[in-house]
Amino acid sequence: MSKTTRIAVTGAAGQIGYAMLFRIASGEMLGAQHGIDLRLLEIPPAMDALRGVVMELEDCAFPLLENVVPTTDPNEAFADVDIALLVGARPRGAGMERKDLLEANGAIFTTQGKALSDNASRDVRVLVVGNPANTNCLIAVNNAKTLASNQFTAMTILDHHRAVAQLAQKTRAHVQDVRNLAIWGNHSSTMFPELHSATVKGIDALDLVTMNWYTDEFIPCVQQRGAQIIQAKGTSSAASAANAAIDHMRYWCTESPGTTSMSIVSQGEYGIESGLVFSYPIVCHGGQIDVIQDRVLDDFAQQRIKLTEQELIEERDAIRHLL
Repeated sequence: MSKTTRIAVTGAAGQIGYAMLFRIASGEMLGAQHGIDLRLLEIPPAMDALRGVVMELEDCAFPLLENVVPTTDPNEAFADVDIALLVGARPRGAGMERKDLLEANGAIFTTQGKALSDNASRDVRVLVVGNPANTNCLIAVNNAKTLASNQFTAMTILDHHRAVAQLAQKTRAHVQDVRNLAIWGNHSSTMFPELHSATVKGIDALDLVTMNWYTDEFIPCVQQRGAQIIQAKGTSSAASAANAAIDHMRYWCTESPGTTSMSIVSQGEYGIESGLVFSYPIVCHGGQIDVIQDRVLDDFAQQRIKLTEQELIEERDAIRHLL
C-alpha cells in the first residue's frame, strides 16, 4: 500500500451506506494501493445500528481497512479526510412540500459544509448523494468557505447507469456497447437523459429507436426509475446508488471509461447559470473533471435542459438564505 486514504461516509448505517462500506473497505473504490481509514457519521438514534455495522466490518478482516471511527460529530468525522461521501439526508415525510424538504436538509448540509471547511484535507473531494442532491450540494459548497467549488459534486451517475441499461435493453446490445449518453440538470423528475450524441456499437442511438420511444418511454423511465423501484420493493434504491457512488469517486480519482455524467458547480457551460450544481456530460482524467464542450443540441434538447435549469434556479431561490 502506498498511502492511507481517509474516507468519511455520512448516514453510514442507512441502506446506501451499508451497501457501500464493505466495497470501499475491500478496495473496490480506490484500488489495492490505498489503505482505508473510515470515518462514519450518524445521528444519535442510529448509533447502535452503526456499532453493529462496525462489528461487521471488523469481522470481514479486510486487509486494506486500517481504522474505523463511528461518531455523531461532523468535526470528528471530517478531520483530515481526503474523500467525503455525503449520503445521509432527511427523507421527504408525509405532507412535506419540496421546499420543506429543502429547508430540512439545509440545516444538515450547512453544518456539514462548515465542518468540511474547518476540518477536511485541503484537497478533499466531496460527493453529495443524499437527496435533493444538487441543491444539498449547493448548500454545502456555499458553506465551505475555505474550499474550492470544484471540490464538490453531486451524483447523477446512477441516472446515467439507468439510461445506459434502458438503451442497451431496447437495442439488444450490451451496456458496454453504449457510448456518449449524458444526463443533464437536476437529479429529479426534470433531468434530461440525452441521446443526441449517444451511439450503440458505433451507430447513432437515435437511428436505432423511434422518437416516440425516446420521448414517451425512455425519458420518463429514467426520470421516474427511483419511484418505480420504491413502488416495486417498498424501499428506495440502495445497492445501485452505492454502486454509482463508488463508480463516481473511482472515476474522479483516476479516469472515467469515456463519457459519463456528474453534477458540478456550473461555470456557465452551455449557457447554464453559473453557480448552480448542474449535471453535464463529463470525462475524468488525472483526477480532473472536464465538461465535454462540443455536444450538438437541437431545440428539443435545449428546451429540456432549460426546464431542469429552471427547477434548480427555483430550488436555489428557496434556500438562498442558507448560501
